[in-house]
Amino acid sequence: MTDISNRLGLRRWINAGGTLTRFGGAIASAEVATAMAEATRLSFDSWELQAAASRAIAAATGAQAGIVTTGASAALTLAAAAVVADASGGASLHRSPDHGGPVPTILMPRTHRNGYDRAFATAGTRVVDVGDNDRGTGAGVRGLELADVEAMIEPNTVAIACSASESCAADVPVLVEAGRLLGLPVIVDAAAQLPPADNLRRFVEAGAALVCFSGGKAIGGPQASGILAGRRDLVALAALQMLDLDVLPARFRPPAVFFPDSDEPDSDDYRRVATLRARLPRQGVGRGFKASKEAIVGLLVALDAFLSGDRVARAGSLSARVRAIAGRLAMPAGVRLELLAPADPERAARLAMRFDGPERALAATLFVQRLADGEPPVALAEGGLMQGELVLDLACVDPADDTQLFASLAMALAPLR
Repeated sequence: MTDISNRLGLRRWINAGGTLTRFGGAIASAEVATAMAEATRLSFDSWELQAAASRAIAAATGAQAGIVTTGASAALTLAAAAVVADASGGASLHRSPDHGGPVPTILMPRTHRNGYDRAFATAGTRVVDVGDNDRGTGAGVRGLELADVEAMIEPNTVAIACSASESCAADVPVLVEAGRLLGLPVIVDAAAQLPPADNLRRFVEAGAALVCFSGGKAIGGPQASGILAGRRDLVALAALQMLDLDVLPARFRPPAVFFPDSDEPDSDDYRRVATLRARLPRQGVGRGFKASKEAIVGLLVALDAFLSGDRVARAGSLSARVRAIAGRLAMPAGVRLELLAPADPERAARLAMRFDGPERALAATLFVQRLADGEPPVALAEGGLMQGELVLDLACVDPADDTQLFASLAMALAPLR
């Protein structure tokens, strides 16, 4: 065990389930850990720090601006708060999440709905389902169409939201076009859509107003970090509801990356800042999502490494390790292995373990429990557990632990022989 494990009385897990939040997300590189430790000993102005983050995020995504959040879910809440503030002319900066009138609504295809869209409710908005699920139920062949979106527009509709997951990505262009025609900003949840790195720019280039990414998964930043990128005016409204505003309005000087023309008396930015000074909120709905200086610095160092590193080589190395473990495992009757090798060269192969028979869910459950009870305990991805499927992903496994991981898998399989 490590020193910190002994000090806190913790078991150190071998997390072979990927960048799972419940096991701390990505493993930080030495460079990220060093940068975070250095930031701990320094003081920064939070607006200046987020301005530096905005420049780096804009360069990486092609967006006008960006901020570091405390995760993709926090980015969704801040995105919702930003579009509400924009629709209200800034009045909601003081009121969110209780808007004092009709609840602002965000349209979202019902086939994109998931547990994480509860983040929108935190900002005081209500998600309205759009379209049908004909393809999912086998009742028809038509997918999401513009008319589906138009039919659900209300006077208090403030945005369109969608998920960019593999099964939903085809709808994003339809929704962006709907947003353009209807004058509504589009929020894209792309939390786990990296790699490939091209996805950092894909949704911004498609016309999305705001895009949310996790920082603690493929990017390799701190677990409690994320990215909100997009239109400068909306990102600024998100920042206003997250950053410390315990300052006299006359002293409020937002960085130029958020209000580039604020020194020009005839500019929109000058008028925006003047309006903000007149109604500057003390603390916004995103106060509880304030990103620490350590998390911001760690995320920026990780983002630079993610973009400059050889992602194909890293994926190849992980895939080779997965194949090596698969090649050594002797599987008992009723359990099958399948190598999941994605076409994208930036994504590493994973290993599916499938239990057969009518009691496959029970067999898989008992197997992962044996792994969890081992020393050291081991975790696999359990998304398909009820169908008798487990997945091994080495993204968060140190190569030095591969031998122990193999031994733990073999030991947990032994009772099945």
